Amino acid sequence: MSILITYASCSGSTAEIAEAIGETLSQQGIPVDVRPMTAVTDVTPYQAIIAGSAVRQEKWLPEAMQFLEAHQQVLAQKPVATFLAGMAMATKNPARYQKALQSASGWMAPARQLVHPVSEGYFAGVLDLKKIKELHFRIVLGSMVRLGLFPEGDHRDWEAIREWASALPTQFTTETATEFSGSAPLA
Repeated sequence: MSILITYASCSGSTAEIAEAIGETLSQQGIPVDVRPMTAVTDVTPYQAIIAGSAVRQEKWLPEAMQFLEAHQQVLAQKPVATFLAGMAMATKNPARYQKALQSASGWMAPARQLVHPVSEGYFAGVLDLKKIKELHFRIVLGSMVRLGLFPEGDHRDWEAIREWASALPTQFTTETATEFSGSAPLA
């Protein structure tokens, strides 16, 4: 099985998550290509696709949605997993985390309408105000940091990311076996 891991990233955090997913799958002996969505023109050579995006203003980035729209017909014939990276997930408070998870699931809804993921990953990202290019977003996020709504720093849980990635081959194989060949799930 060859897997495409593709991403849309604002400041590199989501790209690094995609790379970690790729490394995890490569360690299992699975061939992977990790590429930004803007560099992908053809998804047909891959047996499965993992697509991820940073979240900005409670949405996947525009280029991520454009990728799904452009490849929707082919993606409908392959197992797909999706993930997002956003600061809403960067909380240690269990109640706030559950609320953030519910919100993030809603943010994934437009992507879910275009593809039917076998798995969805929800990960905290990195907030480094110096890396935010757009002044408007830097000001808004800076205000949120000062109000204590978002903590600045790297909040990615590498163990959770690798655990999610490790489970994907089985989910892809099961999805492929049941939905695309009509046979029983593979063990």
